[in-house]
Amino acid sequence: MAIAQRRLQIMNPNCLSLAIALSLLLVISSAEVFFEERFDDGWESRWVKSDWKKDENMAGEWNYTAGKWNGDPNDKGIQTSEDFRFYAVSAEFPEFSNKDKTLVFQFSVKHEQKLDCGGGYMKLLSGEIDQKKFGGETPYSIMFGPDICGYSTKKVHAILTYNGTNHLIKKEVPCETDQLTHVYTFILRPDATYSILIDNEEKQSGSVYSDWDILPPKKIKDPEAKKPEDWDDKEYIPDPEDKKPEGYDDIPKEIPDPDAKKPEDWDDEEDGEWTAPTIPNPEYKGPWKPKKIKNPNYKGKWKAPMIDNPDLKDDPDLYVFPNLKYVGVELWQVKSGTLFDNILVSDDPEYAKKLAEETWGKHKDAEKAAFDEAEKEREEEESKDDPVDSDAEDGDDDADDTKDDESDDDKSDSKEDIAASVDDDAHDEL
Repeated sequence: MAIAQRRLQIMNPNCLSLAIALSLLLVISSAEVFFEERFDDGWESRWVKSDWKKDENMAGEWNYTAGKWNGDPNDKGIQTSEDFRFYAVSAEFPEFSNKDKTLVFQFSVKHEQKLDCGGGYMKLLSGEIDQKKFGGETPYSIMFGPDICGYSTKKVHAILTYNGTNHLIKKEVPCETDQLTHVYTFILRPDATYSILIDNEEKQSGSVYSDWDILPPKKIKDPEAKKPEDWDDKEYIPDPEDKKPEGYDDIPKEIPDPDAKKPEDWDDEEDGEWTAPTIPNPEYKGPWKPKKIKNPNYKGKWKAPMIDNPDLKDDPDLYVFPNLKYVGVELWQVKSGTLFDNILVSDDPEYAKKLAEETWGKHKDAEKAAFDEAEKEREEEESKDDPVDSDAEDGDDDADDTKDDESDDDKSDSKEDIAASVDDDAHDEL
């Protein structure tokens, strides 16, 4: 009940209808919330900004904001604010194990910058870490969330760590790519099944055993097996009844061009005897080969039989993370503007669903309307700034502008090269 009272205070139930408040109370009383962050008053005391990349002047600053367009200006989160920067921030919660429990990891993210290359994922970390040193090399237990880079990468990452090795989900899960808020949910159950939801809709599901290459395969090809000597794996064979036609080898490859004519100025005494140029003989079919027929003794392609993998040691606790203790964001961003909010670590998918509806679901229509209005204003401003047809006397100004642009390009080359290099390294690490 203490959890319920705390959550109801944060939610300010006076603003909710009685029915919604009672519904939330029932869900909360049964759900165990290990961590929940709506970035209300006092959020800074719960989060530790890392000094990672600070010495290199590459550590980015977070803004506390609802964003340029939103459904409620008082519903704020944290947003990356500087381009070409690394970001790392984390929060601690009471250590727990998800053994025999459902684990739910959920958060909302919005890419206001129309992200073309960068991540919007979060991490769950275990054990003891130095939060002031949290960065790209810090081991984690789960990494989850959207990642976008160019045309090829637009997917949801779901990476599970097992015995110190990170394993990426084998299934493709497309992510959202617009500039609006979306909710990403990862559910991991005690039977090692999982679900990935976006905006409360399931996009992927399956088993940790089959959808991650964490354990060796259950079955392998028998390394001792050998193809039997009498195994016939030729599907087609030459027809023994087919015979080469008489005179086939006498057909020439080329013949004189029947349309060629001796040039009128050709002099046999000076130019020699004229002969017509040759052309490929349409009657020539190449070296003779008997036609192919189905092999009556064909047994199919031989495959080694499958046997139980002797190297497999099943782990009934494959889904277990015994000492989860931190949630963190660690990113590199070329273009800033990604906003995180409404982070949840719980054991109840229904509570996560209601939280998503209470936050994202409640404000999504108003946010879309605010975005559409902002886009309309932007397009109107751009139309005003569009250059009109210039007279000849404007040519000198254009030349000056070109020189200025070239100068600016030269200045930015090194920064763009660094960004591209760092971004490639970041995706290779994933």
